[in-house]
Amino acid sequence: MKTKGVLIALVMLLGLCTPAPAQEPLVTAIQLKGLQRIQEAHVREHIRHQVGLPLRSREITEEIKALYQTGYFQDVRVDVEPFEGGVKLVYIFKEKPAIVSISFVGNQELEVKELREALAISPGAIADVVLIAQGADRLRKLYQQKGFGLAQVVPVLRKLSPQEVALTLLIEEGAKVKVKAIQIEGNKALSDRKIRKAMRTKERGLLSIFTKTGYYQEAELRRDMDRIRQLYYDHGYIQATVAEPQVRFLPGRKEVEITIRVSEGPQFSISEIKFRGQKAIGEAELRKALRSKPGEPISRAKLRADVARLTDLYAQRGYALATVSPELLPDVPRRQVKVVFEIQEGDIFKVGKIEISGNVRTRDRVIRREVLLNEADVFNSKLLRLSYRNINNLNFFETVKLTPVPRPRERLVDLQIQVKERPTGMLSIGGGYSSVDKLVGMVDITQANLGGRGQYIKLRGEFGGRATLFDFSFREPWLMGRPVALTVSAYRKEREYFDYSRRAVGGSLGLSRRFREYWQAGILYKFERATVFDVAEDASLVIKEQEGTRTTSSITPSVVRDSRDNFLDPHRGSRNSLRITVAGLGGDNKFLKGMLDSAWFLPLGRSTFALRARYGHATGLAGEPLPLYERFYVGGLYTIRGLGYGDAGPKDENGEPIGGERMLVLNAEFIFPLVEALRLKAVVFMDAGTAYDETPDDIRYTAGLGIRWVSPMGPIRVEWGYNIDKKPGEKQSRWEFAFGTFF
Repeated sequence: MKTKGVLIALVMLLGLCTPAPAQEPLVTAIQLKGLQRIQEAHVREHIRHQVGLPLRSREITEEIKALYQTGYFQDVRVDVEPFEGGVKLVYIFKEKPAIVSISFVGNQELEVKELREALAISPGAIADVVLIAQGADRLRKLYQQKGFGLAQVVPVLRKLSPQEVALTLLIEEGAKVKVKAIQIEGNKALSDRKIRKAMRTKERGLLSIFTKTGYYQEAELRRDMDRIRQLYYDHGYIQATVAEPQVRFLPGRKEVEITIRVSEGPQFSISEIKFRGQKAIGEAELRKALRSKPGEPISRAKLRADVARLTDLYAQRGYALATVSPELLPDVPRRQVKVVFEIQEGDIFKVGKIEISGNVRTRDRVIRREVLLNEADVFNSKLLRLSYRNINNLNFFETVKLTPVPRPRERLVDLQIQVKERPTGMLSIGGGYSSVDKLVGMVDITQANLGGRGQYIKLRGEFGGRATLFDFSFREPWLMGRPVALTVSAYRKEREYFDYSRRAVGGSLGLSRRFREYWQAGILYKFERATVFDVAEDASLVIKEQEGTRTTSSITPSVVRDSRDNFLDPHRGSRNSLRITVAGLGGDNKFLKGMLDSAWFLPLGRSTFALRARYGHATGLAGEPLPLYERFYVGGLYTIRGLGYGDAGPKDENGEPIGGERMLVLNAEFIFPLVEALRLKAVVFMDAGTAYDETPDDIRYTAGLGIRWVSPMGPIRVEWGYNIDKKPGEKQSRWEFAFGTFF
């Protein structure tokens, strides 16, 4: 900064000011000199003086400081000159040079593209020393994340002209530093294994090539010390301390040994829990929401969860800005802690505007009707979460963001819904192979969001060596503006089985209604005309009795409770359903058929443990036999994986499946992510079940693994099942493929 010119100008100014020593002259002009790349408007934002107002000589120094802090200038000075009865302020700048080129020297392990992204400086930027140093530091951290713990990055500026420089980053990558051993000292209450599990820094092992761990990263190791402290706090050791880790480089500086020393101290338990400031919700209800209990070791993780649960409890009643703060009062001699939850309830908020953006094809009302809150309703965080679930489960959008935006003065919460649409129409022409149908050709035209109105329509045709299918279905999810779904379908199918063939023509009409939060009830009427023909001469009596044409007129009431967070790929929640089919309302066939289906999804971190149980029971009515095609066939991708169609059930004297009057199927799955960005997952499963007539005396067991992908076209699953108790004539294992809903 050149203050000499400023002082001389001010002395001259004082000599010119004749009215009174205390009166400042007016600023009659402001001139900026020396600007080449920096826009004049941006500079004037930092100049407080204005034409027509008195000069404030004390503020000139502050203006110069502010202009320097922009980082654009090497030098800034201000001259004051007499001008038209006042003074002219002349701001004279010398800009910092611009970076015209950026190069990297010494990088071998990382590509230039990746380095440029981390540097975050591009040609044309001002050569600011601070920003360049920050960019070099980002490069060092990038190398550390890749395992190069000793990497060094030195920025060098080369002057090309008074206004241009070239930036070169000199990189010394060094070798990757492996973690040979991690030793933990001083721990008694918590095992080495538990402490190591809490750390991100891992010892280099056989699986490190797949987990990409086992390299020394200084910044990550420091964060691990915080994770260890948090681990102790979560087990009641609130006085635990963790010293700075000791890192010893082995000869060659390619491996390190890390020593971590902890001082656990005593374990503290909760003596009592109290509340302060609550009015709207009774203490008994607040206590019911807590995970922390008196007498248990105090856990900060549980306390954080308790704060979230209590805050949400108030938010469900409209207190959108309620705050809950836990106060810990330790009693060191007794090794106890008293917990007091300080509650500031605030005001009750109502829903303000509901704004929808991002939808191009889908109409606003299709999204708005899934929102369980209306404008002017009392705000409810639970209904907000369910609204997000409803919109996301439409499967019309790649992303859904539902953001509450409070307006404290008006005591309103606006709801901003941002969506990104995905294609909902699909034309598929292809073929495949299955163990039942052999070679199959397929044409499928589907539109899940017809005209942007949320309606579903599908036309499907299949033809192959053993089966032919033509199917039409239509679904209106909101009939006459109410949460009542109308479904209509018509089909014609023909399939050749082992000892007979079957042809069927039919259709259905159904109505279902959503009520409360997770419940749905419906009723379906179905009419079908089926013909069993081409019965083999050596077919069993059960099959021969079914030969001919018969009609079925049935009605199926059902009830479903579905709390899954995502219908296509659930992580938590459950789906439980009961449906009962009664046939005999006209037609030839008379039977009763029921199915109980229960599936549960339990989150395990980012993985999911899924359990499903199904029980079915069917019987003929009025002395009529149960139709062959209404019996239960267990085996295959949708029941017991690894078995053929109907293998887990009764067979005739020729060894061909004839199905059972009852069914029991149990499935257990462990699903874990492979590539989260692609929604690609792996699954390990075990299945058990059978179809039977009287008692389930031959339960079959299989196990296997597979891949699942929620692709842009829909969910895809490829699974391999192993037949644990293989019987004569059966395969030991099977690969199976499906395009459609998961579990």
